[in-house]
Amino acid sequence: MRRLDTVLFDLDDTLHDDTACYRGAAEQVAQEIAAAHAIDALALKAAYVMEAESFWQRLSGDVLKTKLAPLREEMWRNALSSVGLDHPELPRYCADRYIRIRNERLELFPGAIDLLRALRERHVKLGLVTNGFSETHREKIELLRIGSLFDAIFIADEVGMVKPDPLLFAHACMQLESRPARSAMVGDRYERDIRGAHEAGLFTVWVNVHGAALPAGAPPPDATVETIGQVLSVLPLGGVSSSGR
Repeated sequence: MRRLDTVLFDLDDTLHDDTACYRGAAEQVAQEIAAAHAIDALALKAAYVMEAESFWQRLSGDVLKTKLAPLREEMWRNALSSVGLDHPELPRYCADRYIRIRNERLELFPGAIDLLRALRERHVKLGLVTNGFSETHREKIELLRIGSLFDAIFIADEVGMVKPDPLLFAHACMQLESRPARSAMVGDRYERDIRGAHEAGLFTVWVNVHGAALPAGAPPPDATVETIGQVLSVLPLGGVSSSGR
C-alpha cells in the first residue's frame, strides 16, 4: 500500500468556492450596469459567465505569457456588446469592479484549513497547483491566508505549464523532493486535475463538488469525495486509508 509524503491541491473550487464567488461578483456588476443603462442584468451576467468559462476551458500554454487584465476586459467588452452596450470605458470599469467584488467574496470551503493544518501536523509536504495567473492568484492566495501552509506554489504562467500536462505534476513532485508514487493530487475537475495526475503516477482524489459523472472510458480516481473535509479519510497516510471510489 502507498504511503504518501506529499499532497498537491488545486485551488479554485477545491479549497474555495470559486464558482459561487465569480458568478456572484459578475451578477453584482451586471446589476449595477443594468441600473445605470436599462439593460437585462441576468443577460449580461450570463454573457460574461459564458465568456469566462469558455476562456478557462480553452486555456493552454499559448496564452500564459499574456496578461490576464486585458483578457478579462475583453471578456466584459464581448458580454456588454451582446446586450447592446458598446461604451468604450465600460469594459475596463466592469473588469476592475468585478475584481474588487470577487476579492471581497473570497472564502475557503468549510474544513479546508483544518485539512491543511492536519496534513502539516503529520509532516506531509503540501503543494498548490493552479491554472491561474500570477497577477490575480498570488493576491487570491494572500486574501485566503493559505500561502504559509504550502511548501511550494505552482501557478501556470510562472511554471510555463497548464494542467492536465502530466509534466506539471511530475515537476511539482520533484520540486518538493518527492516522487509521484509518494504523492497525491486533490482537485475538483476530472480532466484538469485527475486525468493528468493519474497519467503522472500520483494517487488521485476527486473532490466532486459539481456532481459530475466520470467521463466514459476514463480511469477512475483512486478516491472520490463530495467535500474537501472528507479528503483526509481517503489519503493513504501511514498505511491507513479508506477507499472513496
